[in-house]
Amino acid sequence: PSGTVVAEAIGAAEHIQAADFQFACKAGSEALVSAMGLVGSGMGRYALAIGMDTAQGRPGDQLEYTTGAGGAAFIVGPGEEALAVIEASYSYVTDTPDFWRRMNQIYPEHGQRFTGEPAYFKHISSAGQYMMDEMGLTAADFKYGIFHQPNAKFPQKVGKDLGFTDEQIKPGLLVPVIGNTYAGAALIGLSAVLDIAEPGDRILMVTFGSGAGSDAFVIRVTDAIKDRRDRATKTQEYIARRTEIDYATYVRYRGKLEMK
Repeated sequence: PSGTVVAEAIGAAEHIQAADFQFACKAGSEALVSAMGLVGSGMGRYALAIGMDTAQGRPGDQLEYTTGAGGAAFIVGPGEEALAVIEASYSYVTDTPDFWRRMNQIYPEHGQRFTGEPAYFKHISSAGQYMMDEMGLTAADFKYGIFHQPNAKFPQKVGKDLGFTDEQIKPGLLVPVIGNTYAGAALIGLSAVLDIAEPGDRILMVTFGSGAGSDAFVIRVTDAIKDRRDRATKTQEYIARRTEIDYATYVRYRGKLEMK
């Protein structure tokens, strides 16, 4: 489990509920939904949801140059204390195996163009559109739109299909900088958007996990964000202080060369 390692690292007491989640790239938003349930039901006052992963692409595969390592963490708690309120969430899932790793296989495989349609685009569009319809909202009612980022083109296309403009999408589009981080991609985008969002701004975030499914969230920024924003390092600042390495060093660090 990763949850026990995190709990130990941050000095959390032993008397906590810890859980690891799996749903490919939407494991992080799956944890966020569970955190909402724990807090909303009264089982806990606060819950920490983390979405993170590390690159696992085969050498020469397109995943190798579109994926990176990273993560984002969010504390879910009472609405009256929140910097941003989750007004609604919705999940859309089907049995669409567009990405997989067979038993004992080192690297995952993907269905090439099949990962776009009927996987990525169908699920994000369906989840996002259903959410807006149920809330009586359109893209024009949102300041920002954040969509899962397997590459730079997919989130821009699905955003435009849902009616969002480039100005709404680009603040949360971090693929050109850090790549898709699997379970943490959309959540890192949300972190970057919250660094610049103003009170009253509404955000639509839709994640995607191969296999396949999407979680959609309508998030509204509160006045409290102004009091807390300057206390933390910004997402872009974390990215800017990264150390770049050459490909040979990367291959060695990741253990991609195996001797038989």
